[in-house]
Parts: sequence; structure tokens; C-alpha cells
Amino acid sequence: MSSPVPRRRATRPPSLANRVQSRLRGVAVSTLPLAVGCLGLLGGLAALVAAMVPVGPDWLGGAGAVAVVSIYSWALAARTGGRPVVFGTLTLALGVAVLVADEPVLRTGAAVMTCVVSAVLAVMATVPAVTFRAAAREAVVAVLVAGVGALATVGFEPVITLARFEYATLGLAVLGAFGVVFRLGAGLHGLGRRGIVIVLGGAAVLAVTLAYAELLRRYGTPGLVATLLACVHWSREHLGAFPRPIESVLGIPALAWGCHMRARRRQGWWVCAFGVAATAPVTQALLNPAISLEESGLSVLYGVVVGLVLGFVVIRVDLALTGPRGSRARRAEEAAAIRPEPTRTAALQ
Repeated sequence: MSSPVPRRRATRPPSLANRVQSRLRGVAVSTLPLAVGCLGLLGGLAALVAAMVPVGPDWLGGAGAVAVVSIYSWALAARTGGRPVVFGTLTLALGVAVLVADEPVLRTGAAVMTCVVSAVLAVMATVPAVTFRAAAREAVVAVLVAGVGALATVGFEPVITLARFEYATLGLAVLGAFGVVFRLGAGLHGLGRRGIVIVLGGAAVLAVTLAYAELLRRYGTPGLVATLLACVHWSREHLGAFPRPIESVLGIPALAWGCHMRARRRQGWWVCAFGVAATAPVTQALLNPAISLEESGLSVLYGVVVGLVLGFVVIRVDLALTGPRGSRARRAEEAAAIRPEPTRTAALQ
């Protein structure tokens, strides 16, 4: 007698939940979220520009600010390997609630969050740069991202004391950037001696810059204050603006040098973290009602130019101390600087 043919078990079709999850994963890895995010960002930016003209209803500026900060929160979570849908949706809900409540305290809190998220995202959106030209491009990209955040910050119409707002947002942005870099840089043990020196040096420059400005404002001698103010007034009168010192001396050089170093060593992320000293002031640039829009833009532009000059000097000194000498050897070093990192629109982890 022939052996009976074994009966096959009927395969169950995937459940509705599994099918939905599969489709969502397919959408997540496609270009659709990026396209939707770009369209939403352009729409929010258009609304903010229209509100500044002004053109359209009064609520246009707030709606544009909510759109920008929601997309920025989504992008920052996606870039750092978090949950973009959760954070983007939560930010959108909070932003709408702020607009509906229309309370000055809530609007100011939303403006603080917008500044911090924009400043940190601007740094995280950079990629490694093999050459100084590429490093300068990354610094400009970070400033442009932060510039959109500046428009969104003004869109919330916060009620602030300018100095307190600037210190608070800068401090939170520094903490946020270093919190993310702590993960990207494999913790403190990934610093090494070189990284420790860089972090301590950058922290010293940041502290000295802030402390000197505050001490000069409160306890500076009249002669010294008058001399410095005369330089500022001359620059504003003849050049149209005066660059912000913290952006020029620390933020932009840190961005350029950090992106250049990231193409070679992961410690470059710790240098890039000090880039919020440039991106945070950019997000605050439009909050001072005594300064025109043109002067604010020129101030940021001059800060980028001066900072890139200092960044070029720092990069050359770094290559002279640690890299090969000679143009041919430098070209060979640039060809070998291929430390991999994800693309600008991919998650860093």
C-alpha cells in the first residue's frame, strides 16, 4: 500500500495589523516622508514670509511657525534615530494648542523650543567635509537651516527680555547638542586625549566670550566701553551691521573644523557641537525690534565670513600639526579621508 500523502496546513493570511505595519514600514523607507516634509516646510516658510510683508490673515505667521517647528522636530528625531512620527505629531499638537490659547507665556515657551530645535538640527544636518570648501558649504547649510528657524521663532510673537532669552536658548541648545553628540561619539571614552583638549578648549572659549560680554556690559570702564561701542557704531554705519562675536569666534570655526575633522575622526562631532554657538544666535537674530531685517541678515553674513576665515586658519594649523606636509601629500590625505557617515537625509544611527 502507498503511504498517505501528508496534508499541508493552510497558511493564514496576514492580519490587518500586520498589513498596516508592513505598509507603514514601506512608506517610512520611501522618499514620501521627505517629499511631504519639504512641501510642508516650503508652505510654512511662505506663510512666515507673507506674515512679515504683511499679506494675508493675522494667523498666518503662527500657522507657518507651527508648520516649521513641527517639521524640524520630525527631522531632528529622524536624523538622531528617534521616533519622528511621535515627536512631529506631538510638536504639531502643542503648537496648535499654543495658537488656540494665545497666551504670551505659551507663545514664549514655543519660541524657546523653536530656537533650540532649529539650532540643534542645523548642526545635525551637516555632513563630513574632506576639503575646506566643503566645510564652508556645511557651515552655510547650517546657517540657512537656522535662518528658517529664526523666522519661525518670530512667528510665535514671544514676549521676552532679550538677554535672558538669548542666554536661555543658547544654554539649552548647547545641552541638547552635546546630549546628541554623546550618543554619536560613543560616549566620553570615545573622546581620547585630543577630544578632551578640544572640548575643554571650546568650553573655555564659550565661557570667556559670554563672561567677558556680560562683565563688560555691567562693570566695564567708560573709556573701554566707549571705544568698543565706537567700533560697533562705525561698522553699523559704514558696513551696515556688526558681526556677533560668539558666532564669528567660536560657532562658525567650530562648524567648519568639526565637519572637516569628521571626515577623518569621529571626535569631529564634539567640535561640531560647539556649532550651536553660531546656529543659536542666528535663530535669535530677528528678535531685537531695534535692529532691522537687513541689518540682522548682514550681521549673520559678516559673522559667517569672519568665522570661515578663522576656521580656515584652524584647519590649516591642525593639518600642519597632525597631517602630512606638502601639496601632494595633502592631496593624498584628502583622498584617504573617507570616514563613512550616512547621507544628509538619513539617520545617523
